[in-house]
Amino acid sequence: MAKNRFKEKFMAGPIEKHDTAAWANTERTKEVSNVTMPSEMQVLDAKEYVDSNQK
Repeated sequence: MAKNRFKEKFMAGPIEKHDTAAWANTERTKEVSNVTMPSEMQVLDAKEYVDSNQK
């Protein structure tokens, strides 16, 4: 009996897309905690997105 290799073929690639993730557009990182800090433009875009999606 032949094995179905469909799942194995497509499991190799990552599912997530990290280009638009929160850590993709970092301006700097904090020294001690190594937390990423977004740029001011990214913060304003996020606020605009949240404000436009409120009921």
